[in-house]
Amino acid sequence: MQGEDARYLKRKVKGGNIDVHPSEKALIVQYEVEATILGEMGDPMLGERKECQKIIRLKSLNANTDITSLARKVVEECKLIHPSKLNEVEQLLYYLQNRRDSLSGKEKKEKSSKPKDPPPFEGMEIDEVANINDMDEYIELLYEDIPDKVRGSALILQLARNPDNLEELLLNETALGALARVLREDWKQSVELATNIIYIFFCFSRVALYLLLNLAEDTRTELKMRNKNIVHMLVKALDRDNFELLILVVSFLKKLSIFMENKNDMVEMDIVEKLVKMIPCEHEDLLNITLRLLLNLSFDTGLRNKMVQVGLLPKLTALLGNENYKQIAMCVLYHISMDDRFKSMFAYTDCIPQLMKMLFECSDERIDLELISFCINLAANKRNVQLICEGNGLKMLMKRALKLKDPLLMKMIRNISQHDGPTKNLFIDYVGDLAAQISSDEEEEFVIECLGTLANLTIPDLDWELVLKEYKLVPFLKDKLKPATNGFAQDTSTTTFRALILPGAAEDDLVLEVVIMIGTVSMDDSCAALLAKSGIIPALIELLNAQQEDDEFVCQIIYVFYQMVFHQATRDVIIKETQAPAYLIDLMHDKNNEIRKVCDNTLDIIASQLGVCQIKEEENLFSSFPDDAQTLTMCWEYDEEWAKKIQSEKFRWHNSQWLEMVESRQMDESEQYLYGDDRIEPYIHEGDILERPDLFYNSDGLITSEGAISPDFFNDFHLQNGDVVGQHSFPGSLGMDGFGQPVGILGRPATAYGFRPDEPYYYSFGSR
Repeated sequence: MQGEDARYLKRKVKGGNIDVHPSEKALIVQYEVEATILGEMGDPMLGERKECQKIIRLKSLNANTDITSLARKVVEECKLIHPSKLNEVEQLLYYLQNRRDSLSGKEKKEKSSKPKDPPPFEGMEIDEVANINDMDEYIELLYEDIPDKVRGSALILQLARNPDNLEELLLNETALGALARVLREDWKQSVELATNIIYIFFCFSRVALYLLLNLAEDTRTELKMRNKNIVHMLVKALDRDNFELLILVVSFLKKLSIFMENKNDMVEMDIVEKLVKMIPCEHEDLLNITLRLLLNLSFDTGLRNKMVQVGLLPKLTALLGNENYKQIAMCVLYHISMDDRFKSMFAYTDCIPQLMKMLFECSDERIDLELISFCINLAANKRNVQLICEGNGLKMLMKRALKLKDPLLMKMIRNISQHDGPTKNLFIDYVGDLAAQISSDEEEEFVIECLGTLANLTIPDLDWELVLKEYKLVPFLKDKLKPATNGFAQDTSTTTFRALILPGAAEDDLVLEVVIMIGTVSMDDSCAALLAKSGIIPALIELLNAQQEDDEFVCQIIYVFYQMVFHQATRDVIIKETQAPAYLIDLMHDKNNEIRKVCDNTLDIIASQLGVCQIKEEENLFSSFPDDAQTLTMCWEYDEEWAKKIQSEKFRWHNSQWLEMVESRQMDESEQYLYGDDRIEPYIHEGDILERPDLFYNSDGLITSEGAISPDFFNDFHLQNGDVVGQHSFPGSLGMDGFGQPVGILGRPATAYGFRPDEPYYYSFGSR
């Protein structure tokens, strides 16, 4: 429709039903307003219909009132009521006259929560009944003398006291301007006039926020509101005590909080400290909308910290027992539990017993996602796990997880299994149940979690060889080590390429868990021999080639090698039948610090074991070597070669920066003898510096000039990278765990699965 085509506006009001007010002495008149825009030729172009209602308050109605006369007066003065409805009005008035004024307790409570109206005053009550359709006449009265202004303002006030009229009045800019002008110019001339107008604006303040809230549906308008500092004004309004106002303000803030700029403004105003007083509160709607605002704010790490600071954690935990707020409170608590600093704080509330009760009361179907996600987070903390496993907690969880094959519940159990101490020993009874789930017939997600749980069970008394044989796990593990893809094939129907999925191959998540599982069982010497015979080590080398760009795969595979080099059977395969040492040497220069650390420790073990062999050779201790002299010579030459390579490369790596500086420096005559009487130039230009064994460093200083390795090096075993654990005789006198692994040596690297060591209790976030 073109704007210039519209010429006329036709408005039609149609009366409707009449009823009594449920709690006041008043009649409610329903009516319909139809507005039609007419074109130049009188044809309707656009129409809108709106249902409205008018409240006629009858404050003079009492037991002695003449009902017939009052009914006639109401019909005459209210143009919305047709004269034919006089008898109906009379019947309704008779009903109101005889109705008792008692209110139920709930209605009294709701009524008491509303803002109190100012007491009546002279000029506020008039005999005339205002009509919204006569608004133009009332505005004209504001331009007359003071008595007419008082009358006009009183009639407008009568309309403003009806909430149904407020929106229409607020949109009447002429009326608002006239009222503001009269108040500004004539407030001294009449107290009644000033009071009427102030009371009108007081009525407007009930819906001003509602209007702004509706206008904020337009993001451009919302931006203008933010530029006018709307967030600061709303947060300040949280100090008010009126429930209706607080509901509106919190609702508005909840809507604004989805935008980062508004959220940052709320942070500046310390909104969390103002919201904490509303949890809990007697008003259900206010509590519900406050929790939803907190949920929006809890996506911000700093605000989660503030929530814990102000003591919201126990308050939110207490709401878990209320069905009306349980879900939303759990979502906020879930966000708080994402921070490792706060996980342990849940152990000091009654949160965990409530969550366990919810878990066990769930039906046979899958557990609610919010509930199980929350439990998974809490199970990453050792203190929480002790509460979870109290009584038959772990037994009930295992029974339910194995029955429903629920991967998320098994993920929670997996988190429980990663903590050392008494809780880990509880899993001995379930090793067989978990191992029985490791099959290609089961759902892959569930198998991944079962594998991860088993891989966490570094229990000295556990016979892994028996488990592997009983449940035929070695063929499964070897089969799943195949990379999921091997090249690409062109789709003949398109120009795109698709990955080739090998038969029996698994997805990366499952393959990674298989690698971690192999690392766990490799701690057992008998398992190491079993794995050496199975051909798993070459499969790991192949997987390392395929996943060389994935740091997590590389790190975990190297850790498997680290575990295997402690055992003769697997160490011989790694050193003599594969190029694993060469890979480890190359990876010493990897940009990932964790990979470098694992490589460094693994090469230390390999070099030290080769050194032990050399020492035994020199001392004629041949009991651990083959009787065949030729085989002995080949073994010796091969081991000696690797030992030299490892020492050379470690020297190059640990001194690479110094060597780079020396080699790149252009020295003048004055600097040639800076390091002593001998010239440095021949060492750099006339020969390879790595051929100078007298420059090699060990843990105690320079290696002897003959290039031989001192036996004291192996009797005083030190970890590299500055992680000195003291002097031990290697490997006999070094503290051993149940698998013969030196205590204090490198632990398994963390995975992307998410487990991190527990942090100390965050005392600064006490119950303030």
